[in-house]
Amino acid sequence: MTEYSGPFTGGPTLNDGATMPWLGLGVWQAKEGAEVVNAIKAAVEIGYRSIDTAAGYHNEEGVGQAVRECGVPREELFITTKLWNADQGYESALKAFEVSRKKLGLDVVDLYLIHWPVAGKYRESWKALVHLQKEGLVKSIGVSNFQPHHLQDIMDDTGVVPAVNQVEFHPLLTQRELLKFARQHDIQLEAWSPLMHGNLDVPLIQELAQKYGRTPAQIVLRWDLQQGVITIPKSVRAERIKENAGFFDFTLSDEDVKAIEDLNQNHRFGPDPDNFNF
Repeated sequence: MTEYSGPFTGGPTLNDGATMPWLGLGVWQAKEGAEVVNAIKAAVEIGYRSIDTAAGYHNEEGVGQAVRECGVPREELFITTKLWNADQGYESALKAFEVSRKKLGLDVVDLYLIHWPVAGKYRESWKALVHLQKEGLVKSIGVSNFQPHHLQDIMDDTGVVPAVNQVEFHPLLTQRELLKFARQHDIQLEAWSPLMHGNLDVPLIQELAQKYGRTPAQIVLRWDLQQGVITIPKSVRAERIKENAGFFDFTLSDEDVKAIEDLNQNHRFGPDPDNFNF
């Protein structure tokens, strides 16, 4: 099995050669201003180096402020933001990226994702992201909430394989087909909502927490890691942000990894990428 030295050192090498940390702080629903700034500063102090935001989260300015004020050199941080649905299309995506970049106050964004596969638009949006990467404004480009058929479309159009696909991924939605497709094409899978919106009262997860002397959240995040999936649990509380990073110094048995996988119910807490309207 792959050895993971810690949450804040190293990480998987993406298909474009960039390195992305295994653990990041998600800031969905973190309020613009003091709440998001303080959450990021707390995370950086603990050791986090990856921050995941989006135009649709309406807190990019706060993320940018925290990046400037956190006391860690910019080059040590990995900042992700995303193209919102209303801004999709080629020219509109380029404009939206500039808005995000200015709000963040960054010369270069580490990872830019298409947030959702908007029908009739995501293919042109992907071409815009390919352009931004060629221009050196984005180091890595990827997508979020894309199914295999969406991924195949954009790869066929451009020949450029997304570096990352960020999707809902947790014990009740194990995404086997998508994970297999990602591995076949060297696309790094990243889990949003890894902790199932806090619905961790699953008996097996509770039993394993007792068995390993860990929190239920740490069991789930360790399960992500052992499958090679990046994870970005969201919290604005310093003690929870710290707790969420404590899954690198133990290992789940192969049997327990499989038992968690068998919890799958194809249950989504978020929208279905093939059936959404926003």
